[in-house]
Amino acid sequence: MARRSEHSKDEIREMVLSAAESLLEKEGLTGVSARKVASEIGYTVGTLYIVFENFDDLLLQVNGRTLDLLQQHLITATQRCRTSQSCINALGRAYAQYALDNPRRWSAIFEHRLPEGQSIPSWYGKRVAHMFELVEQQTSKLHQNRQVISTATRALWCGVHGICVLHMTDKLPLESTGQLHS
Repeated sequence: MARRSEHSKDEIREMVLSAAESLLEKEGLTGVSARKVASEIGYTVGTLYIVFENFDDLLLQVNGRTLDLLQQHLITATQRCRTSQSCINALGRAYAQYALDNPRRWSAIFEHRLPEGQSIPSWYGKRVAHMFELVEQQTSKLHQNRQVISTATRALWCGVHGICVLHMTDKLPLESTGQLHS
């Protein structure tokens, strides 16, 4: 086992996040526990709480990194389109493709619940808002009214998300219909 003095706090933080992400990808959210993460990195569970406030903070950090990866995936998707409509379509397809390619990471964003009375931190809320901003950038080119843009963006993105949820729960197969690639 490694000793605490062998790694800085930042190194331990990265080790914990990497181990949690690895467990999440292999076993899903229910397969991630403080004990398993600590075991993966060769430290005690107490070491996790030197770096993270609690287990929910750790999971939020993992989900925050997933949101960062998803955002980068979406940004990349818009670099190849020429019109707002094609960019909106590309964003929807990229979101769905990310969910298909990373089902456990994607699901963990929505499965993890904070304890009652605890709010998501502002840094996390900003990451979620960035998802909508990418779509708003495109819808704003189609309409001038800010309220209409905001409402339309959220309705559109909730619809895309709903389609992903239906597909991920085997209630709407997208691949067999070719809808992801059109």
